[in-house]
Amino acid sequence: MNHSFLDYFRCPASLADFRLAGPMSDNMGFFRLGKKVICYGHTSSGSPASHADAPLYDASDDVSFEESSAVLPFDPQEVVENLLRERYAAHFREPSRMSNRAIRKAYYLLRPYLSVPVRKHLQRMHLRNWNGIRFPEWPIDSTVDRLQRTLLELAMRAKGLEAVPFIWFWPDEFISCAIMTHDVEAVAGKDYCEALMDLDESYGFRSSFQIVPESRYAVSDSFLRSITSRGFEVNVHDLKHDGRLYAEHGEFLRSAKRINQYARDFGASGFRSGVLYRNADWYDAYDFLYDMSIPNVAHLDPQRGGCCTVMPYFIGNIVELPVTCTQDYTLFHMLGDYSIELWKRQIDLISASHGLVNVIAHPDYLMEARAENTYRLLLQHLSHLRDTGQMWTPLPRDVANWWHQRNRMELACEEGTWKIKGPGSERARIAFARFDGEDITYTLNLECANYASNQ
Repeated sequence: MNHSFLDYFRCPASLADFRLAGPMSDNMGFFRLGKKVICYGHTSSGSPASHADAPLYDASDDVSFEESSAVLPFDPQEVVENLLRERYAAHFREPSRMSNRAIRKAYYLLRPYLSVPVRKHLQRMHLRNWNGIRFPEWPIDSTVDRLQRTLLELAMRAKGLEAVPFIWFWPDEFISCAIMTHDVEAVAGKDYCEALMDLDESYGFRSSFQIVPESRYAVSDSFLRSITSRGFEVNVHDLKHDGRLYAEHGEFLRSAKRINQYARDFGASGFRSGVLYRNADWYDAYDFLYDMSIPNVAHLDPQRGGCCTVMPYFIGNIVELPVTCTQDYTLFHMLGDYSIELWKRQIDLISASHGLVNVIAHPDYLMEARAENTYRLLLQHLSHLRDTGQMWTPLPRDVANWWHQRNRMELACEEGTWKIKGPGSERARIAFARFDGEDITYTLNLECANYASNQ
């Protein structure tokens, strides 16, 4: 029950000493851990609710401490997995929902013949109640991150610690991270890729291009090389981008084999599904280093839900790089907003939690001058954060590789000094977490005597 906590913080394993208070309830549901954290799972006391907006049992009332352990009325590993894998939102995949396979199939058959105004009208009808959804929290949800900080506070209280060392989230003392990603949906978008690379490059960015391998357009070796030879990255984008990838498990497994072969053919490390349709519990069929298909909060996506974190995380051996910013199509065509104010607000919220800014900007939707100018303003904003040393702006595969390296690093205390062991540790930094009476705060490179003296 401590695995996800240690993956998140990479702190000394002895700190993760959580125990269950008793047998779990038969039914899963929503409950609270204090005022700021909504959980989903089984509990050993109280009654979980079927909806997040119902009056919720507060599990913090039944947290206790025995010796140096925090005794919890829930399994934190289960709760974190339920949120990261969107199991709390499984009802959005039920056949009665608009996103069921029959309606989805009909829509994608007609989509090539529908004008953008007609598509926008249908999408707005489907999403018309989006701003009434209370959980996850719009425009950024950090529930998992708040939960992990709360667990850290409980662990510190159990052991009487004032400060705890952990391996900082990003290399070289960067405060947060941003990646630019481009999903190429149609021929026009493919033809615009070179101009988009020029634009990204002019602001010092290298980005990834997600390419649909079948049905949408021809994918030649020379086209792929035109991207990778400039230092950009190529990934696989669905199979046919027809909305049917996760419609049926047997069909999905057959498609996954072809997708994995295209990844080898493309030299691709990453994957993103079309329209961000997803089922994280099926990801063991993929051979990718990382995936970028799960939104942080999905109020304005056809498949509702969201992973409720701004950090990368593991689904088996795959690193999930969650989509944390509103897509360009959604911003321009669903919200009618050609400013970067929403993006800036999301970036501020993500950065406050030291998370990953993951932007999807489609070449198909950036060709119009107003859209391109808006995207240019976003690049200017992110380049300022990068140039002032606040933000790491690598390729997505670099983030995934770093997360794998960090996950294999260990903290060791030698003669009263904490050191990081493992490949890549020369770029890693030690941070300290402290509880200020209200929340956990982080500081890089403090003295570790306080922690060591309590061990």
